Amino acid sequence: MDNKQVINNKADIRIAPMIDWTDRHCRYFLRQISPNVKLYTEMITCGALLHGDVDRHLHFHDSEHPIALQLGGSNPADLAKCCEIAAPYKYDEINLNCGCPSDRVQSGAFGACLMKTPDKVRECLSAMRSATDAEVTLKCRIGVDEFESYDFLKDFIATTAESGCNEFIIHARKAWLKGLSPKQNREIPPLRYDVVHQLKQDFPELRFLINGGIQTLEQINEQLALTDGVMIGREAYQNPYILAEIERHIYGNESVLSRDEVALKMIDYARSEYERCGTPVKSIARHILGLYQGEKGAKAWRRTLSESHKVAENHFDLIKDALDNMHSKKGQSCIAA
Repeated sequence: MDNKQVINNKADIRIAPMIDWTDRHCRYFLRQISPNVKLYTEMITCGALLHGDVDRHLHFHDSEHPIALQLGGSNPADLAKCCEIAAPYKYDEINLNCGCPSDRVQSGAFGACLMKTPDKVRECLSAMRSATDAEVTLKCRIGVDEFESYDFLKDFIATTAESGCNEFIIHARKAWLKGLSPKQNREIPPLRYDVVHQLKQDFPELRFLINGGIQTLEQINEQLALTDGVMIGREAYQNPYILAEIERHIYGNESVLSRDEVALKMIDYARSEYERCGTPVKSIARHILGLYQGEKGAKAWRRTLSESHKVAENHFDLIKDALDNMHSKKGQSCIAA
């Protein structure tokens, strides 16, 4: 299959919610590269919204649309309340996490362990849908622990779809809640794309997006032919300029910013964020380390940004310094800031 093929301008590509990574600074950065992919927040627990700083968790830049809020919880009333709290922020989608395998979510009886209680998940989704005008979706695994048969997964989808939820993002690996770390749960259980493809055949009236191990344009094209969309995780964070290729070859968009143009945008953003709420430049610099992945001078770029802890919180020129150091390695002059 031609990995340069333009599928169509309705292709549905999304960036996975990733704890400690997809905060609002990361999302703003990714949006500068791709106007079309849908972005997701980190998983935000109900407790964080019910008892914490709501604006810190939910604020985002207008340019981040389309954007989805992912919630972690298992109490229908709490999830409904969180949807109400989020309403003024105008998220395009609210997603329920039924896939995270970490000890933290297990102790709170949410995440992947919810797959063992599909009736409860249905109640949660119904409560969420009654409390928001945003689309409500679900993200899950293909199985959990000993619940790994296709019949189990099929029944889980059928039961939860009774809530009226019609969009499911499926991580094509099962989760082992005991004995494997979250990192191992992303690597050891085998990927079973065929299971997600079968779900699409068995539930043609529902939308299924596939997640897990997808790293190249060729893989994206292959999955778009068999599912309703693709969610990309760590590849988009570690090699973010792949989004420029997605824009060109999936969405047919040739008006993509260069890496240097994106970097200069982030200088302006860092300045505005410090003036708005005192955000230190290191909170932004950590997300853009991979911008020049595979390019000559990338090591100098990363090294300069990695020293953000040594500079003043408002040293916005750190990113300009990284650009200058990178271009000096390439024997070029940096474009003017």
